[in-house]
Amino acid sequence: QVQLVDAGGGLVQAGGSLRLSCTASARAFSGIAVGWFRQSPGKEREFVGAITWSSGTTSLAESVKGRFTISRDNAKDTVFLQMNSLKPEDTAVYYCAAKYWISAQAMGGMSHSSITYWGQGTQVTVSS
Repeated sequence: QVQLVDAGGGLVQAGGSLRLSCTASARAFSGIAVGWFRQSPGKEREFVGAITWSSGTTSLAESVKGRFTISRDNAKDTVFLQMNSLKPEDTAVYYCAAKYWISAQAMGGMSHSSITYWGQGTQVTVSS
């Protein structure tokens, strides 16, 4: 069982930055990938980025490469999504996600329906 608590959303102007955090409670972190999906009104939940916990390798969606980075703090069992150069089209509810026995790259190729664990979501609004 994995519990995820995500936080850090808010309102920011275009070009600004936000950092989201996802704190995970799990029996074991070996073999787990933790990442972020986002969903805006009327759209499917889409992959944003992920990190393979054991190796630290990351995967990012093409739409956010060069602007977003993902990292982890092992001591705090927390994953961070640093979002820079935000655009109005980044406006969405961002959900932390986790699944065992996959890599970050594999999570990037998955439908949201295949994800096992979810955080409660945090709203990010980027004004133009």
